[in-house]
Amino acid sequence: MRCYDCLQEARSDTTGIGVCSRCGLAACENHARVRQAQVARQVGMGASYGRVPARRVVCHTCDMAETAH
Repeated sequence: MRCYDCLQEARSDTTGIGVCSRCGLAACENHARVRQAQVARQVGMGASYGRVPARRVVCHTCDMAETAH
C-alpha cells in the first residue's frame, strides 16, 4: 500500500500506515492525521458516549477540509 499524496509528489518509496476514513486513500505517517472520535451507542431514549474516545485516520486533504473555518 503506497501513500497517495507521496505518489502525487513523485515519491514512491513511502508505505501507507492507514486508510483515510473519509475518502479511502492510503496515507503515510507524514500525510496521515489521527483524530479523536466520540463513540456513541443508543441507550433508552438518548445516546450514551463512552469515556475513552476512539481514533480515526484522515489524510492531509480531508483534515484541512474538516478543520477549515
